[in-house]
Amino acid sequence: MTQDVEMKDYTAPSNSVSSPGPSTLHQLKEIASLIETGTHTKEMRRIVRAIRLTMALRRKLKVQVLSGFLDFVLLLGSEAHSRLSAYLPKEDEHDMEIDTATSTDEARVKHLVPELEIYCYLLVLLFLIDQKKCNEAKACSSASIARIKNLNRRTVDVLASKLYLYYSYSYELTGDLAEIRGNLLGLHRIATLRHDELGQETLLNLLLRNYLHYNLYDQAEKLRSKAPRFEAHSNQQFCRYLFYLGKIRTIQLEYTDAKDSLLQAARKAPVAARGFRIQCNKWAILVRLLLGEIPERTVFMQKGMEKALRPYFELTNAVRVGDLELFRSVAEKFANTFSTDRVHNLIVRLRHNVIRTGLRNISISYSRISLADVASKLRLDSTNPVADAESIVAKAINDGAIDATLDHSNGWMVSKETGDIYATIEPQIAFNSRIAFCLNMHNEAVRALRYPPNVQKEKESAEKRRERLQQEQELAKHIAEEEEEDDF
Repeated sequence: MTQDVEMKDYTAPSNSVSSPGPSTLHQLKEIASLIETGTHTKEMRRIVRAIRLTMALRRKLKVQVLSGFLDFVLLLGSEAHSRLSAYLPKEDEHDMEIDTATSTDEARVKHLVPELEIYCYLLVLLFLIDQKKCNEAKACSSASIARIKNLNRRTVDVLASKLYLYYSYSYELTGDLAEIRGNLLGLHRIATLRHDELGQETLLNLLLRNYLHYNLYDQAEKLRSKAPRFEAHSNQQFCRYLFYLGKIRTIQLEYTDAKDSLLQAARKAPVAARGFRIQCNKWAILVRLLLGEIPERTVFMQKGMEKALRPYFELTNAVRVGDLELFRSVAEKFANTFSTDRVHNLIVRLRHNVIRTGLRNISISYSRISLADVASKLRLDSTNPVADAESIVAKAINDGAIDATLDHSNGWMVSKETGDIYATIEPQIAFNSRIAFCLNMHNEAVRALRYPPNVQKEKESAEKRRERLQQEQELAKHIAEEEEEDDF
């Protein structure tokens, strides 16, 4: 029995290693052909499709597959081939000989377009990041950025935007984001001069992330306000921009604008980007609580988010009830979670909203109540709770949060009778905001429409018509699969 088990353990890895290798290498060669075709025809969608296919193969990348692909694409002994091969771990000589032999038999003519060289950098960088080789990933990403600076080709822009992303991510893994801030600013300036709009929006998001990582909100806002504006080219980058904008607006106490940005980012994000959508919902929940709104229960019950949003659900319940003691216990219970999410300062701001909500409930329940009872019900733990309750009630009346009067001589809070809310303009304001939201969503959907090229051709042959239909099908497939891209 022991021998049978050993034989199974011995033979299984050899099959698993040998069978997927050639198929993955063959798919990479097809992707290289797609990139080469897109370069010659200057069709950006082919290069975008190549990147999307690469992300699907990301988990299948092995050392021997990458070595064979580098031998297929790059000239043996060239500077790029030597540099990229040095980043890969050394494999057994027998395996390397097999891969080299198969690659040299299949590849007799080397492709020297710069796009394929940049694509090789991207493949090696993805492999190093997945293998947790952070120092090698930093070196590889820095070398790729130095190579990109010398290329001013529109067909490189899509590949360069991906390399910018992983360049910043490799330094973030080691906690060295501050080191590349100057390089990112220089790259953003170069992209602006070259009219590389995709690179501009990618680098702008990376710079905003860099500043926000170190809580430099003022510098992030100055950069955002002075950066050139244009129509978004990537849905993922636009979602990231909205998320960072929402965080900046939240810190600046502009809660209404922050709420719109965060909700729009969560709505536009792909379904597969669950982590990004969770972060958007966390900040949106806190912003709505700071605005005095109570999020619906369905927000916390979204598929795959129940566990992550559980602390915010209990926090929302404490704010809704207006119980200051319950709010303190929830804040202490999930203090580590709130610190990890970097929202502790927003939790501190919520204390005032909890007190105001409790005071509103008291004013509705009692027509007249003493300030001492108000302090007791609010559970104020100060040295002079009656004086604090008096100042809190006076401020709430002044702000219009409650409709009451303060009797200083007797120490009472006298609530006025609640009138008919439909006799005021509040329903009109609510309906107006909902209508404006629907109209804005409709306008955004119209602006996001995509049309196939050459739709106004008068006459076309049967062959050109078949080619056009095939292109339309590929474009429709690209639009459908774009939502499933999970590089958030």
